[in-house]
Amino acid sequence: MQPSAVATKLAGNRQAGGKRSMVWMIFTLGAVLSWGVYGAALHKGQGLLGNPLKALLCVGAAYFLIGVLAPVVALSGQGGVTGFTTSGIVWAGLGGALGAVGAVCIIYAFRAGGLPAYVMPLVFGGAPVINVLVSMAMHPPKAAPNPMLYLGFLLVVSGAGMVLYYKPS
Repeated sequence: MQPSAVATKLAGNRQAGGKRSMVWMIFTLGAVLSWGVYGAALHKGQGLLGNPLKALLCVGAAYFLIGVLAPVVALSGQGGVTGFTTSGIVWAGLGGALGAVGAVCIIYAFRAGGLPAYVMPLVFGGAPVINVLVSMAMHPPKAAPNPMLYLGFLLVVSGAGMVLYYKPS
């Protein structure tokens, strides 16, 4: 998508009066809730199945049902599954592959003795820091980042550490 198309799309998220819609927050909350329960559910399933590869197979089946069949049905109702670009496929595929690799890493962290109360705060504390750094590398900021960004990094890492240290036993 060209930068002007992105700007047009973002402008389309504005309500009457020029205020930006906050509907995205509902979906953000959905991701927070889903991923917040993800580790505990995956750990429980892995224990009940007795094999991390069986758990990974179940994760893959769920991704297929939700991530493949649902969009095919939705896109079919919008005129079909067409208009894919090579670069879009590569980047979106890479994103999906990284998500799957992350799931594999979490499964094996549990297999190696990690518990959701330890693994997930580290993942969800570290991932935003990595995301910001990679995003800044891919889309360099026009100005130097505010020094508060680095304080934020420190607070995220400290917060994850505090969650681990003070978690209920």
